Amino acid sequence: MQLTTQIKPDALCVTVENERIDAAIAVQFKDAFRKLLVGHKGRVVVDLEKVAFLDSSGLGALVAVMKMLPSGQKLELAGLQDAVQKVLKLTRMDSIFVLHSDAKAAFGSEQSAA
Repeated sequence: MQLTTQIKPDALCVTVENERIDAAIAVQFKDAFRKLLVGHKGRVVVDLEKVAFLDSSGLGALVAVMKMLPSGQKLELAGLQDAVQKVLKLTRMDSIFVLHSDAKAAFGSEQSAA
């Protein structure tokens, strides 16, 4: 599991460097975020631009990360490839996360349901 982090004035931006978030790395994914989020109170944007495959375990890992956030705060996802976006739509999780067309849009004025 490879993650790159960038601290912005109002947020933590985490880029997933893996092409897949699946059962093989879901536990590592959650553990890595658990460590990253210690003491963090602002927005969390996950850049999924490089992720081409997301299975149910990966989706569960994203939900688990969102549950680590302060009450009422939504996890923000950016740069969804078509296959990942399709999984979110089919499971209706596209209404649970805040979606951005890309990481740049997450920190600009654009906010869309990609």
